[in-house]
Amino acid sequence: MSKKRNTYKEFFGIREQNERSKITDDDIEALKVYNKELEKTADIQKQMMGENELEEAELINNITDYQGGVQYMLRDPAMADNVAEEIKQFAIKKKIYPVKHRKSKSRRAGYFYFRLGDDPAKESQQLQGYFSQKPEIRYFRFKVMQDPQLRPNRNV
Repeated sequence: MSKKRNTYKEFFGIREQNERSKITDDDIEALKVYNKELEKTADIQKQMMGENELEEAELINNITDYQGGVQYMLRDPAMADNVAEEIKQFAIKKKIYPVKHRKSKSRRAGYFYFRLGDDPAKESQQLQGYFSQKPEIRYFRFKVMQDPQLRPNRNV
């Protein structure tokens, strides 16, 4: 049996460990230095990101807030047409049909109104996931805007 075992070990290059590997004081010091450097790197990354960006990354839109309307703010207004087209294509692919789309005069803000389907919770999750992963979109929220014709007249 030992002849087969030795042949197997020689073929696959396996060696038995008769003694445990010993950790020296130099290894411990190297690990301490490594941990300190790792903490410094994490602190630098936090400073570079800033607190505002960390808060915006959170998904604060609730599923129950979704009534068909989504407002969004872009980082670069030059990308407004491309982003709107990508959102339309994604929504249609997921069988969420856009009814209305508006852009602000500065083209930085946009609004989509989607037809509510059979499962608004699923639609809101899909839209929230898509909007949150788009790097061009700074932030978004679920909000239905009324048409100017439907707003009550304040002069009366």
